[in-house]
Amino acid sequence: MNTTTIQRIATTHQTADRMAVFEDLVRTYEKPLFQFAFRLSGNHHEAQDLLQESLYRAYKSFAKFEEGTAFDRWLYQIIHNLYIDHYRKKKNRPVVASIDEPLPHLENEKTIEIPDWTANPEEEAMRGELGRQIQRGLNELPSEYRSAVILCDIQGLSYEEIAQILGISIGTVRSRIHRGRKILRRILLPYLRGMEVEH
Repeated sequence: MNTTTIQRIATTHQTADRMAVFEDLVRTYEKPLFQFAFRLSGNHHEAQDLLQESLYRAYKSFAKFEEGTAFDRWLYQIIHNLYIDHYRKKKNRPVVASIDEPLPHLENEKTIEIPDWTANPEEEAMRGELGRQIQRGLNELPSEYRSAVILCDIQGLSYEEIAQILGISIGTVRSRIHRGRKILRRILLPYLRGMEVEH
C-alpha cells in the first residue's frame, strides 16, 4: 500500500470521525437551536430552513471549531448572522423563492435530519395563545433587539455570552434588551390585561 493510499484512508477516517462528533453535538443541542431559529423567524418552515443551512455552514467550518468552547453558542452566532443576512435580503427583495425549492449547493451534500418539533407537547404549548402573542411581539421588534431579547429571556444566556454571540459590547446588549423588553411590554399589555379581566 503506497503513501497516497494510506493518506487517503486516514483522511476518510478523520472525516467520518469528525461527522460523528458533529452529529452528536447537534443531537445534544438541536432543540434549543431550533427554538432560537423559530423565535427569530417566527415561522416553523423558515426555522427549519434556517437551522439546516446554519448546520451546513457549521459543518463546513467544523475543522476551525475549538474544542472546549460552547458548541451551542457558536451555532447561535451562525444562526443569528444567517438570519440577519436573509432578513436584509428579504427587505431588499420582496419576491421570495419557494421554501420547497432545493438549494443547489446542498444537493450533493449529506444533510443532517432536523426533527419536526411541532409534534412535541412543549412545542404545542409554545404555540398556545400566550406563545402566539409573545411571537407576535417578537416579530415587531427590530431584528437586533429581537436577537438580544431571545438569547437573554428565552435561551437564558448571560450578557457576556450574548455580547460574544452578537459581536457587540455588554453595554449595547443591556441597551437592546432594555429597549426590546419595553416594546414587548407595550405590545403584550392589552393581552395580559384581558387575561386578568377573564380571571
